[in-house]
Amino acid sequence: MTKKTRAKKKPNHYFTKDHENAIIEYRSTECSRKKTEIYVTMLQPAFSEMVDKIVFTYKFTTLPNIDSLRDECKVWLMTILDKFRPEKGHKAFSYYSVITKNWFIHKVKKQQRKNQREIVFDKVPKAYEERYLSTDESWLTDKLQEEFWASFYESMKDWDTAELKGNDERVYKAIMVLFESKDDIEIFNKKAIYLYLREITGLNTKQVVNSLNKFRVMYRGFKQEWENGQI
Repeated sequence: MTKKTRAKKKPNHYFTKDHENAIIEYRSTECSRKKTEIYVTMLQPAFSEMVDKIVFTYKFTTLPNIDSLRDECKVWLMTILDKFRPEKGHKAFSYYSVITKNWFIHKVKKQQRKNQREIVFDKVPKAYEERYLSTDESWLTDKLQEEFWASFYESMKDWDTAELKGNDERVYKAIMVLFESKDDIEIFNKKAIYLYLREITGLNTKQVVNSLNKFRVMYRGFKQEWENGQI
């Protein structure tokens, strides 16, 4: 199983494992001088480039006073460094990328409310408020998972499936069906996924597992690139 040849994304060189470790060290030290040194030499340059790339990638450049907002966001990131919890399984790059993007989304929505003066804050639907303004960590975890699986689905589309035969081909197609139907079905756990795959493919559990084992190499490679910020 291989990927189709395509332009490879440039590795993320500005936010590496060293920066991940620097954040952990920043959180653990009680020395103000050490915190300042870590931030100035390691974290400030990385956060600055990350914010600039997010602003460009998601076209937040259309916001008024975007230069001021960029600076404001970079300062804000410094104030929440202690909120990162590596023990929860988040990678620092993914964590700070998501909250930075949503910080700007909040600014976009705020600007839209300002432009549409008939919309007042206390009439904004509760679901909207929870989606964009919530600081609950469970929401962040769900958002990170959602982005991970959406990206993995796009990656699977690029797999070279020409050599897939028999059961492997049936399982691959069944997985794609599950991704494409994710809004219409409820998948709670691994057992439920196996059940869906068996129903779609007509295979037994052992046959499904054998095919999934062949796909795990591709999955692990994707996951490693994702955690390293290369995707």
